[in-house]
Amino acid sequence: MQTNNQDVRKMLEITKNYVMDENQQPIAVQIPIVDFEKIEEILENYGLIKLMAKSEDDEPLPKDEAWKYYQSLKQKNVES
Repeated sequence: MQTNNQDVRKMLEITKNYVMDENQQPIAVQIPIVDFEKIEEILENYGLIKLMAKSEDDEPLPKDEAWKYYQSLKQKNVES
């Protein structure tokens, strides 16, 4: 579940399509959905690792509990 150098290299191989404004200045980037889903998975895995990590006052969360907690945070974000 931990990200590694191979994941980072995969992120660097993303096909990008720059969106330009009327002054031909880049204002956005379009990427294929497959690449977006890879990035999202890497970020979610990183977040889960951080949630599972031991803090000073708390015991580490087991993977299933960390996943439930993470999903609840995502749901709260969607609702707000």
